[in-house]
Amino acid sequence: MNKQSKIGGIVVDALPWRQRIGSQRDWMWRGWRTRYTYMRSQKSENAPPLMLIHGFGASIGHWRHNVSALSQHHTVYALDLLGFGASEKAIAPYNVVLWIEQVHDFWLTFVREPVVLIGNSIGSMVCLAAAKAYPEMVKGVVMLNLPDSSVLDAPEWTGTAVKVFRPIAAVAKSIFTFPLIFNPFFRVLRSSSLVRLWARQAYSSSDSISDELVEILSMPARDRGAVRALRSMVTTPKMTEYRARSILPAMKIPMLLFWGKQDKFVPPSLAASCVKLNPKLELMEIENAGHCPHDEQPEIVNRKILSWIEECVK
Repeated sequence: MNKQSKIGGIVVDALPWRQRIGSQRDWMWRGWRTRYTYMRSQKSENAPPLMLIHGFGASIGHWRHNVSALSQHHTVYALDLLGFGASEKAIAPYNVVLWIEQVHDFWLTFVREPVVLIGNSIGSMVCLAAAKAYPEMVKGVVMLNLPDSSVLDAPEWTGTAVKVFRPIAAVAKSIFTFPLIFNPFFRVLRSSSLVRLWARQAYSSSDSISDELVEILSMPARDRGAVRALRSMVTTPKMTEYRARSILPAMKIPMLLFWGKQDKFVPPSLAASCVKLNPKLELMEIENAGHCPHDEQPEIVNRKILSWIEECVK
């Protein structure tokens, strides 16, 4: 698919990716250096701003096909969540709550008017949870898949299975995250060749796996402290208070859910379960797209986001 877009006669996607995602800045948050970018609206000052939240292992660079197109109608902000992208690889209690607080504090500092939150993968969970925690901040939510199996109707026996296997999983995690095992594993995992192999699982077509994409995904893993940050993400207890199964039914703001039909990471079958929890949730399934439809089919995704906001977000 042709991903080229033009603004002012310039082919935007012909520029290096750092020049296509707006004005990058550093912001000190709770003593940690974090990275964000923004691009002012080129047409409308009345349209709600957009905040883009990347997925696990990604960064603001992953929105390189979206920022300029969306900014033609909305001011766009994108954040590198703490531990990812060019943000500091801190040793911190990594979970959805931490990233919700980062998003909210950024909003209080730089935006201070209701926004549409747009997230991919774990970024979708951050957006949904932030909308629940801080409803005054959010006018609508766009999710590019939603990696939360809580939306499924689990049979009764699964509760017993979880109790049985939880101690086994805890022991396995403690062994795996032991530095003498985890650190060498991580150094191999961050190699460009393995990042490219991982990307082929996340995307429906190998044609989308460019050198530029591999650079965006692999560079942050070479930052100082990256291995310790990832260990912290793995070992930090996960929060259960923000689960899609409990949040979705209570949401009254407009919500749009994209799902790549070739998503190998999170089964597309979960999409129907999400819609059952809230009939107001609009679902758009994308052909020839995997886990990152905004990057594989950006023209379709950008066009739908803009039309959906115009029609549904008041």
